[in-house]
Amino acid sequence: MDHAVKTTYPENRRPSARRKRVSSKLSPWLFLAPAMILFAVYVIYPIFDSISISFYQWDGLGPKIWVGLANYRELFHSSEFYTALKNNFLWLIFFMLAPPCGLAIALFLNQQVRGIRVVKSLFFFPFVISQVVVGMVFSWFYDPSFGLFNTFLGWFGMGPVAVLSNEKYVTFGIIVAGLWPQISYCMILYLTGLNNLDPEQIEAARLDGAKRWRMLWYVILPQLRPATFIAIVVTVIGALRSFDLIATMTAGGPWGSSTVLAYKVYEESIFNYRMGYGAAIAVMLFLIMDVYIAYFLWRMLRSEK
Repeated sequence: MDHAVKTTYPENRRPSARRKRVSSKLSPWLFLAPAMILFAVYVIYPIFDSISISFYQWDGLGPKIWVGLANYRELFHSSEFYTALKNNFLWLIFFMLAPPCGLAIALFLNQQVRGIRVVKSLFFFPFVISQVVVGMVFSWFYDPSFGLFNTFLGWFGMGPVAVLSNEKYVTFGIIVAGLWPQISYCMILYLTGLNNLDPEQIEAARLDGAKRWRMLWYVILPQLRPATFIAIVVTVIGALRSFDLIATMTAGGPWGSSTVLAYKVYEESIFNYRMGYGAAIAVMLFLIMDVYIAYFLWRMLRSEK
């Protein structure tokens, strides 16, 4: 005779639907907690701490002295700040050449021909190397005595130009150096996007007679909107936080003509021991970046709706 064993649980130990719902809601937050803690400690806290320091006079070691808005008043009356701000906007304007140039190169490389992978690796190379190495390479390239740039000018009978020693040309010379790896990064984004195009849409467009520019404008570019959004946002951030190339190639010179806000923060905080004034510049740079990022996020959300 079979005896069925019936197991009973206390009422308070039975799994309930409510408990499962609570568990399903808490599980994602438990997984996100480590990343959120690190983000709060290493990003959110330094932002608010920098804002707080901007209201003090502090050398980084001694006691802090409250000065209120004095650092900001000095900042807005400083010609060096406006020079750095102007250079940042020049970086921003000319860096916008990176997405269309990257798209053009990606379209050229998106072919099934022999040896194209070797060519792709050559275009990918600038993105891999360090910004410091890029700065050194272009410093040699612009050298007035043996640089390739002045050798090229000599072929047309033009005299040597000391690009990095000339106040008129130095910023543009560094921007060209920065565009080299930035175009490579945009090219990679667009190559990824081109590999994920919908072949059915392309085939339907071909049947309707779309070719070349019409195909590019009405079929390919709409599918590359996510890649374009990322390319523009990263390019804007890269232009506004430009630092490595200035530090490597000119250290803000000659006479501060090539400095930007990020390098000005470093110069005032580290070299001049003015942490409060450097923090005020950092806050201004942060606000400028926030405006651009908020605008692009608004555009993205609006397009999704």
